[in-house]
Amino acid sequence: MKEEQLRQLIDGCIRQDRKSQKEVYKAFYSFAMHICLRYAADRDEAAGLANEGFFKAFTKINSYDVARPFRTWLGRIMTNVAIDHYRANLKMAYNEDLDQAIHLGHDEVASARLNYNDLLDMVQRLPRSYRTVFNLYAIDGYTHEEIGELLDISPGTSKSCLFKARAKLKQWIQDSDAPAPGKTYGSAENYLPIVAFNGAMVPPRDIMKGIDRNETGYR
Repeated sequence: MKEEQLRQLIDGCIRQDRKSQKEVYKAFYSFAMHICLRYAADRDEAAGLANEGFFKAFTKINSYDVARPFRTWLGRIMTNVAIDHYRANLKMAYNEDLDQAIHLGHDEVASARLNYNDLLDMVQRLPRSYRTVFNLYAIDGYTHEEIGELLDISPGTSKSCLFKARAKLKQWIQDSDAPAPGKTYGSAENYLPIVAFNGAMVPPRDIMKGIDRNETGYR
């Protein structure tokens, strides 16, 4: 979508024009789902988060700074909706505290090549607490201290969740490197190399993009 067209649609959203809201929704729905799927347990939950995120975006559109990228502003709203959903529906099942998380080095990362949807499925299979911390730290770039404040847990608990999420993902990725006879993981052209980012296994950032929390004032 061209910048001028987006600007006109945003002006329409500020006026609460339903047609403009519908066009923005259609244009950015895939982007919103891309973020929400990383935090949700399944597609239905992600769709609910995305819809809630759009509702908040349309009600807070007056606070959008047109000098900043709209995708970044909207993406931050989606991330915060997912965090709020986590806090409202599930607390950590334990209160472990580690002085230091054990970091997996680049040489420990499996050399698997996975279809993006397969990797996303692995992330969704993580327990919600692990999945939330993994996304916030490894993809969205929060520190353990910031995660602790967001989720009302200690930084040590955040480190523990990240370590356990890494361990599970590493094992699943290693298992996928040696599939059972006849088992495949999608078409060859959709395979992605898994790389290390902050010591965790994630696809290249041009595929699974994090949101720069400094790009928007929304929270």
